[in-house]
Amino acid sequence: MLKTSNIQSAMISNRLIIGTVAFGVSFGLSLVLSWDFNKAFLTGVITVPATYLAALFVDKRRRYHEMLVLDSLQRRIKELEAMKFRMVSEIDQFEAHSALLYAESSKLQNQIAERRSQRDSLNRELSTFVKEKNQLEAEINHRQTEIKNLDKNKIELNNSCSVLTAEKRRLEMNCNISRSEITQLQTRITELLQENQELESNLILLNRLKPQLEEKLYELRVKIQDLEVQETEQNKLLLEKNSQSKNIEANLNSLQTKLTEQETQLKQLQQQIILLQNERDQLQSQVWELLEQMETLNLELIPHNPQEDDVDLFPFSDLLDSLTEKPENLPEEWTKLLDLLPGYEIQVLKAIIEQENPNSALKKIAEQNITMPHLLIDSINERANDTIGELIIDPYSDPQKIYQEHMINAKKMISAYEATIAKQTTAK
Repeated sequence: MLKTSNIQSAMISNRLIIGTVAFGVSFGLSLVLSWDFNKAFLTGVITVPATYLAALFVDKRRRYHEMLVLDSLQRRIKELEAMKFRMVSEIDQFEAHSALLYAESSKLQNQIAERRSQRDSLNRELSTFVKEKNQLEAEINHRQTEIKNLDKNKIELNNSCSVLTAEKRRLEMNCNISRSEITQLQTRITELLQENQELESNLILLNRLKPQLEEKLYELRVKIQDLEVQETEQNKLLLEKNSQSKNIEANLNSLQTKLTEQETQLKQLQQQIILLQNERDQLQSQVWELLEQMETLNLELIPHNPQEDDVDLFPFSDLLDSLTEKPENLPEEWTKLLDLLPGYEIQVLKAIIEQENPNSALKKIAEQNITMPHLLIDSINERANDTIGELIIDPYSDPQKIYQEHMINAKKMISAYEATIAKQTTAK
């Protein structure tokens, strides 16, 4: 509230100063030129509302330009918010995709656990088969030792038979007994031979089944290896997705930081606009004070000479006539713009056209005319917009440039201005 009251009081005081200065200048000039007090007072009174209207028009133009800048900044903020919303939606999609991948990996892990349990059961069955095989081999060895013992017994029996044949006569009484024993032994031998054949057939079957079991074991190992490779690939994919999500989070954080930086820049721009407004008001007050001091100095230094009343009061009519002449090959609206533009603004256009980096020249022209470079460019664009209906200088380029479609007419206008200046110098 204090700030607004101070600004309003400053504006009222500035308006009062402008009104008093305009009234004093117009009153003094008309009084010096006509020496009619009533007429001078009337012109002073007429000048005051005219100056107020001009100040109001300039203030409205400035406010319109500031609103354009603020609208562009607000559009940029809305675009950044939309970008943020899109990034958040994409992050949600990535999170859903990662959840799906995590579910698939859990399914694969369950399948791997089932395969491992099957492998363990097969290993257990193989171990039982190996145990049975070892037992059968032990039984076969035992049977082979028995057969060898029987062979030895057979040899011994043959020897005993030879002995018995020699002792036949002596052992005829025991012949029946020995024959019965021999028949029992033969039956036993046939039984052992049959058991041996069965064991050999079992060994053959086991030898036949062994490669099939080994092939099944190899296939199971290959499947287990494939599953382990798939598991590693899935883990790699999960790691890549996690890294991508981390990168997206980092990008989102960087965008949020950029957004905060742009908001701070917007606040700084608003503060700079307020400071520039204050500087402009101070410069305007200083300009008006300088003009008032120059007028008072001119009035004090120039003595009144009654013989000068007969002299032409406006000796520059020839200059105005030469300036109002239309240059050749220049459109009518550009001639109007040439009439409206002062000399230092045409020098600004010339510097922008001829120099690659006209910032130093623009700064020098602005210092000579007690203003700032961007205010000169705004003034030229405002006059061009009023006459041509378009801007001729790009206000956002650095360094400043004239739009390409207006370059030819601008050069023609500068050459026409230089021609009129040359005519004036030759006429002098």
